[in-house]
Amino acid sequence: MQNLLSNFKITINPKLYVKDPETSELGRKILEQSILLIDEIGFEHYTFKKLGERINSNESSIYRYFENKHKLLVYLSSWYWTWIEYNLVFATQNITDSHQKLEKAITIVTQNIDDDTNTSHINEEVLHRIIVSEFNKTFLTKEVDEENKEGFFLVYKSVINRIIAIIQEVNPEYQYAKSLASSVVEGALHQQYIKWHFKTITSFEPHNNVSEFYIDLVKKVLA
Repeated sequence: MQNLLSNFKITINPKLYVKDPETSELGRKILEQSILLIDEIGFEHYTFKKLGERINSNESSIYRYFENKHKLLVYLSSWYWTWIEYNLVFATQNITDSHQKLEKAITIVTQNIDDDTNTSHINEEVLHRIIVSEFNKTFLTKEVDEENKEGFFLVYKSVINRIIAIIQEVNPEYQYAKSLASSVVEGALHQQYIKWHFKTITSFEPHNNVSEFYIDLVKKVLA
């Protein structure tokens, strides 16, 4: 799988950037250091000026790649969900039993993430922390409907739609497959967040996976 991932090219909606950051060393550095900086100080405090100081580049050079920090965050989110979708497809493609396929799919979207080392400028483990903490900021905006029409969240919805399809394989009569699938994906992010910050209201320790909980929950719902 690692060899396949190393040859896998992630494609992002071109409306999210001015210049494709994957096409230059500076662009890849912007992605790499943005991930680390957002993880360190949070998206609210992240600015292109601070990033420029970090990478020893003019703030104006960053604007040649991204119109604003919101689009950069959506870009990083799209990268993450594309990577998750690829892993989900790869992990389930040869599983014929729909129940086993569903368990594997839930595991992929709910487990802790380690850096896979194949993308030297993207640390998936750190990016996952950003998704847990900051992803809702990409769509909890007044512009969400317009950005949705522009396809900014297409790959995120694609991940959920794949889980919907597997749920319908397991139980074609279950009428809430869409809500269940989106609840698993969103709920897992929420559980990851509260296990780091609100430990008294979760059953998990920071190092725990939440996958078993969601597998158990979905099994009982679909039984």
